[in-house]
Amino acid sequence: MSAWNGLTYEGKDNLLRVVREEAERMFAMAEAPGAWEAPTACEDWQVRDIIGHIVDTIEGYFKSFEIARAGGSAEAHGLPVMHELAGAGGKAFRDHTQAEMMARIRNDLDKMTGILEPLTEEEWGNFLAPHAYMGPVPPSIYAGGQLMDFGVHSWDIREGSGRAHALSADAADLLVPYMFIVWQYTIRASADMSPFTIGITVTGRNAGSYRVSISDQGMAYELGEVDDLPTVIDFDAGSLVLTAFGRINGGTVRGDMALADRFLNLFYRI
Repeated sequence: MSAWNGLTYEGKDNLLRVVREEAERMFAMAEAPGAWEAPTACEDWQVRDIIGHIVDTIEGYFKSFEIARAGGSAEAHGLPVMHELAGAGGKAFRDHTQAEMMARIRNDLDKMTGILEPLTEEEWGNFLAPHAYMGPVPPSIYAGGQLMDFGVHSWDIREGSGRAHALSADAADLLVPYMFIVWQYTIRASADMSPFTIGITVTGRNAGSYRVSISDQGMAYELGEVDDLPTVIDFDAGSLVLTAFGRINGGTVRGDMALADRFLNLFYRI
């Protein structure tokens, strides 16, 4: 369903709606009494550090779009160092108050929405801005990145509370197409890239089956039948997202367990 694929222009409005909804849920949790220094599922991060991280990230997006509009370019750090740099960026705001940071993140979200909402269909998929870790990517990737931040990090805050909880279906369904891109960019440098192909199936609004191939050229994927493949990993949308981000070990395997294990351990966790 194209309305549930933010990589397409048809999915833009729906994606930006869910980004706002996930952000508001996060803001409500972060503004609650006693929440600011509460632990989260992110190692060494408190709730205030997640807010700091998202402020740092969105304000980096502003710079990326400014550079692109001016016709410039910038070097990408690469995703392997994101954990270290994002960790430092998140904690860089610890001397700011809760009220200051919550006002700042709300303003940043409004400004970023103001950049993304007016974009045309041509710009949504083809205007390239230099992402700090991935290099030049279109606005559809930046919008997806916002949903990853607000959706997955909201999960992190809830996980840190110790209460039972779950990922929202709207967020998970919209993130499905992005998770294959995340996997492409997070293959370990030391990974054994001897060729193989497995199947991945996903349920939800972006339900489908994918043929995923590994080779020395990296990871490639396409929609297709998977019944002829030696291994198929079945995911619901939420378990796919949380597995790709390394939050859980989800999915169920049909066929060669060893091949599934090899695939799932190709990636470093972000």
